[in-house]
Amino acid sequence: MKSNDNPLKHLTMGRRGFLAGTAVGVGAGLSTPAIASAASSSGTLDKTSDIFRRDRDLPFIGTEETFSTRELMVLNDRLFLEDTGLAELGPRRLGAMNKAGLNVQILSAHTPGVQNVRGKKGIDFAYRLNKLLIDGPMAKYPGRFQAFATLPLQNPEASADELERSVRDDGFLGCLVNGIIGKKFLDHPDFEPVLARSEALGKPIYIHPGLPPDDVFEIYYSNMRPEFQKENQDQVLSISAYGWHQEVVTHIVRMITSGVFDRHPELQIIIGHMGEGLPFFYKRIVEKMSEVTGKSLAKPFEQYFHDNFYVTTSAFPQTELLDLVLKYIDVDRVMFATDYPFADMKVQTDWFRGVDLPRKAKEKIAFRNAEKLFGMKVPHLPTVRTTPVK
Repeated sequence: MKSNDNPLKHLTMGRRGFLAGTAVGVGAGLSTPAIASAASSSGTLDKTSDIFRRDRDLPFIGTEETFSTRELMVLNDRLFLEDTGLAELGPRRLGAMNKAGLNVQILSAHTPGVQNVRGKKGIDFAYRLNKLLIDGPMAKYPGRFQAFATLPLQNPEASADELERSVRDDGFLGCLVNGIIGKKFLDHPDFEPVLARSEALGKPIYIHPGLPPDDVFEIYYSNMRPEFQKENQDQVLSISAYGWHQEVVTHIVRMITSGVFDRHPELQIIIGHMGEGLPFFYKRIVEKMSEVTGKSLAKPFEQYFHDNFYVTTSAFPQTELLDLVLKYIDVDRVMFATDYPFADMKVQTDWFRGVDLPRKAKEKIAFRNAEKLFGMKVPHLPTVRTTPVK
């Protein structure tokens, strides 16, 4: 389709239309060339290359891989761009996976999905999106695509039912939510049906960041100078540059302090982007919150991070950050992800192949932890020559 024939070209890109037009490449961390350059300057490039060659056969399951549809873009007032790859669930995406050596993508709907849509419209839309995946790429390319359910979170009871239906009928691996639902976090009593059903099904909830509520945006992020308005500085600050990551850490700490995991001890939560800043703040959060939660929680505050959370590497191919994650989070609770199409799959897999960890640990992160958590098996890839990004 030619750009001047795009039926959605009339849509304006306001704050809630910003993500689809600008997010490609945002927040992807250091590229493999940058890492290679740093390694070369420190005399470690040869070692990295040797490790890469040793682990070039490493399988991968990508646990945060995004899709959208034209209908979803219009619903969320977003400018649809043909080259983002969000809506392509066929040869182009599969070819990129093969080139990168990514065996499986676990698909999830682009933020905010349908979680702001009320009533039957939201319930029906979530069902259609979930069926689109099971009847489309999951059927056409068996084993290569799995999925997290999209839920109509304005209706928690219907969300719990759709989660159960999608897991039991269609083999979905859990669900993904996109940040705050309206002005409520998942610790709000309204969402007890979703938390309880997720725990009962033994399926995790992936908490992905979402757009901040309008009030939060205005107070925290709306300081853009008029002469730089077209650069969308405040939008970037509110999402991938900073706001997203702080929101998710706030979300999960609230869940712990409100007793979510005392009520649902088997509930599992996944967070992405190398822990959304949690590893940096880990010791401080644990130290200070332990001082004030000793009587209100059933377990030491720190224990919940080890019992109820997983962290993925999505969009942050930075070894120093992975080292920090593994300092506080057990290797059995770290999983690989690429954040496609907002980050390059091959950059992510190439980076991880060159990381200096024992092979057993790398296998856990690359695919074995996901296999265990989701009860799945990684399929074999077609024979594709894997070489580092240059």
